[in-house]
Amino acid sequence: MDLDLAAAYDRCRELHRRHGRTYYLATRLLPAWKRRHVHALYGFTRYADEIVDQTDALPPAERAARLDDWGGRFVAGLHGAPVSDPLLPAVLHTIAVFDLDREDFAAFLKSMAMDLTVTSYRTYEHLLDYMEGSAAVIGTMMLPILGSSDPVAAREPARQLGFAFQLTNFIRDVGEDLARGRTYLPDEDLAAFGVTRDDLAACAAAGRASEPVRELIRYEVTRAQAHYLAAAPGVVLLDGASQACIRTAYLLYGGILDEVAAQDYDVFARRATVPQRRRLGVATRALLSPAGSPVAVPGPPPR
Repeated sequence: MDLDLAAAYDRCRELHRRHGRTYYLATRLLPAWKRRHVHALYGFTRYADEIVDQTDALPPAERAARLDDWGGRFVAGLHGAPVSDPLLPAVLHTIAVFDLDREDFAAFLKSMAMDLTVTSYRTYEHLLDYMEGSAAVIGTMMLPILGSSDPVAAREPARQLGFAFQLTNFIRDVGEDLARGRTYLPDEDLAAFGVTRDDLAACAAAGRASEPVRELIRYEVTRAQAHYLAAAPGVVLLDGASQACIRTAYLLYGGILDEVAAQDYDVFARRATVPQRRRLGVATRALLSPAGSPVAVPGPPPR
């Protein structure tokens, strides 16, 4: 491996280590040769996200131009053009090694661009359209790297796991997203529970959720659980060497829902995180679980 490519993989790994603590821990359970490719995909998605979210001081048009420029260099690289970038060589190499579907990457960049102009979603179907590009395709990008005994059967569970992870993040990060001017909980759901964006802002300012907001969050948790349920059969379809990684990620992301429930669905009182001791315990048990062991759907049982 040449020095530029090795440096690009290192850059992706560092982004993953710094920003994706839960998934980074899970990735440590993969065979070493697979890890760098997972880091490359994480680096690609994280860097695009940083262009959108970590440059808030810039007007949307300038952020859109930066995203377009970076996406253009990525597409040019797919067609064989030389690429001068700190991480794209690793992404392009991973795509070539596993012959990943280029359309998944185009869909992802399209969803990232939506974050520059779209601030809310009227229905859950509209939100799913966004999450198709921002989350479901990440599951299908990952599948060839993880390997599967039945890739066709594993594809839909992989997509569902992407939905589950992202909806979990949306539930946990309502306040953070609101501060960026966005709500990812559908407008129709807010209306059903008598909640407005002003109500969410008031809860964020007070550091405490109102009863209607807690009921809204409870409902969204059940939605996320449905995606975890649909994703669960896919874990045992993965290559045996990859199951511990995804089982750990599944249980740790799902554990965020447990923490949300434990604080009575008040996502404004504190950021719901899985304690470090539990994180390590989950990873250890996943590593010791025989291949083919099922995973339990996270979150509290329905009322």
